[in-house]
Amino acid sequence: MLNPSYRFETGAATHHGRVRDHNEDRYLAAPEHGIWLVADGMGGHFGGDVAAQILVDETASVHRAATAPDLHARFHDRVARANQAIRDHSDRHEGATIGTTLAALLIHDRRFLVSWCGDSRVYLLREGRLHQVSRDHTEVQELLDTGAITEEQAENWPRRNVITRAIGVHDEAMIEDRYGDLQDRDVFLLCSDGLTGHVEDDEIATHLRGQAAQRACDALLDLTLERGASDNVTLIVVRCTFKTLVTPEQTAAGRAG
Repeated sequence: MLNPSYRFETGAATHHGRVRDHNEDRYLAAPEHGIWLVADGMGGHFGGDVAAQILVDETASVHRAATAPDLHARFHDRVARANQAIRDHSDRHEGATIGTTLAALLIHDRRFLVSWCGDSRVYLLREGRLHQVSRDHTEVQELLDTGAITEEQAENWPRRNVITRAIGVHDEAMIEDRYGDLQDRDVFLLCSDGLTGHVEDDEIATHLRGQAAQRACDALLDLTLERGASDNVTLIVVRCTFKTLVTPEQTAAGRAG
């Protein structure tokens, strides 16, 4: 059994938004394999949607893993394959800049891995508090990290949407990982920047608290669309609930009673 300790409730939604005429976002929700992923393609008519789909297709081939390290190793292998396949696609289009962001959640038993590249994000709602697990790979984040600009300046920085990493852009996939232990009632949100460009963290937390996964997705998507949805928007919500395991002895005792 992939996860004898936890059960997962998954919700997902994607939309091309109010301005773009097509959707370059893609997502994967495979709770049976312990993998959830959001990819935001870049490349326009040269194939941003193709890049995102390549990443989804490669990671979907991981299937079931025996252990958490096995799952993580298979995932990293598939991301590396996707990186090369996207570069090959770029070469067939005269070297056009084509790539995709990555925001992924992997779970095996009680361990999780968050993996990301670019500005798609992963959040964790734990005990009612929202934490941004990923950290944007953007020019503006680098400036913030070095103290070159303030949070207030970052809000209106002219190049705030310029990313510094993407799958398929460099020779190797420059992903970042963060590991952790699951807790009962943890809620994860994976999303493209089409959501975070319009919705604040406190609003995200409000919608994640106490709502079913799909209802939370639908509500956050509706809010983004109401505010203009200037980009494609994609999100996945994963609610984790600890299973109450009943031993054979408890079952026998219950029957005897």
